[in-house]
Amino acid sequence: MYDLVIRNGKLVTEKGVIDADLAVLGGKIANIVPRSQAPGTDAVSIGDSAEKIDAEGKYVLPGGVDVHTHLDMPLRDGLKSADDFVTGTIAAAIGGTTTVVDYACQEPQGSLKEALNVWKGKAKGACVDYGMHMTIARVDDETLSEMADMVSQGVTSFKIYLVYDMRLNDEEIYTVLERSAHLGTLVTVHCENYGVIRYRTKKLLAEGKADPKYHAISRPDRCEGEAVNRVLQIAAMADMAPVYIVHNTCREGVKYIEEARSMGQPVFAETCPQYLLLDDSKYELPGFEGAKYVMSPPLRSKADQEYLWQAIKNGTIKVIATDHCPFTFEEKKIGLHNFSAIPNGGTGIEERIALMYSEGRKQGLSYTDLSKLTATNPAKLFGMYPRKGTIRIGSDADLVLYDADRKTTITHDILHENVDYTCYEGVTVDGYPAMTILRGKVIAKDRAFVGEMGKGQFIRRDLP
Repeated sequence: MYDLVIRNGKLVTEKGVIDADLAVLGGKIANIVPRSQAPGTDAVSIGDSAEKIDAEGKYVLPGGVDVHTHLDMPLRDGLKSADDFVTGTIAAAIGGTTTVVDYACQEPQGSLKEALNVWKGKAKGACVDYGMHMTIARVDDETLSEMADMVSQGVTSFKIYLVYDMRLNDEEIYTVLERSAHLGTLVTVHCENYGVIRYRTKKLLAEGKADPKYHAISRPDRCEGEAVNRVLQIAAMADMAPVYIVHNTCREGVKYIEEARSMGQPVFAETCPQYLLLDDSKYELPGFEGAKYVMSPPLRSKADQEYLWQAIKNGTIKVIATDHCPFTFEEKKIGLHNFSAIPNGGTGIEERIALMYSEGRKQGLSYTDLSKLTATNPAKLFGMYPRKGTIRIGSDADLVLYDADRKTTITHDILHENVDYTCYEGVTVDGYPAMTILRGKVIAKDRAFVGEMGKGQFIRRDLP
């Protein structure tokens, strides 16, 4: 007797799409039976007490895994990202994401352990499962020692910045990467050249160029490309430490990743829906509207979009995450007369699955390709596979019923992110998540959250 049976769906597995029935027991996928094995009958034997879901006409996807979120993230002067672990994970669930991996931030004078405890406290209300990356803001003997302690607690990836107040210099980058290589962990990296950005920003502001569009001008594509190349060179010298370059936006950065991968260097690349679907023309919107799209790195050209799609198709880019870090439009007005003061970040935790399955299909990607980009690959790279990110017997029953015929126009009014706009206002998608299941329990249905608050579990991740 099973707890739940999903019948008549098209299961999106790693090997392809199959017409099959699926059974769940104890929160795990317990049985998968192709309907061709029992034509004209129920493929799975169902007990009277089992919950039954008819997925006729729908694709059954592995629950989305978003490995780049910033929930309840402090910025400055009491300002923090608009979504916390409650509102953000409710939005994630409705949008078809069942696991997030957020960035816990070490304080400049604090320890990694303290940061992890703070972020676990923030996550107590989470409505989907969650893991943590650990952002390193200080490189010393204590931090390097604590990196091993993090692994023992299921935190097997770290983040370093080349920009902002928590940026590391080249010596510190090398030190962290060498330590990571020894531990077998993965370091994620935000790549932009701090010195160039600082100089260009001061120059633009001195010239009276303060509008949102100058944010992008202050940090051009070569600024990103130089930093990517530098990190890859340092990683190669640091015992070939594996690195994961977050939110790639342009050819200038990705070309170095392609070159490094062709030479056998262990480097992995991520991009986000905003860089695939939105371009730098958004910064030319009238008034202060362009501030909604102020994020770092900034939006790039349509030619860069095309290059990113090709990098996805050839396997250079393995993951599509969100970098979900929203601030309200009112909060962005802090930078009304100074683009450098606009809080950086955009929306996407709820929109990702619909956007990518819609646009990805137009780009010629299969359902299996898209499930790998949004679930399987991130689960593998960050030590959650096969528990997460796949439809197979023994995996968590994290599933999404996706209605490919449900054409939907995305507007702020239909979303649940705790912010007063969406970057994707007016975008029409071919298909939308109809139901989300977390460990065998329905938590979202027809664009509404129907689960229990705070039922998300901390995922102790293995070494990748």
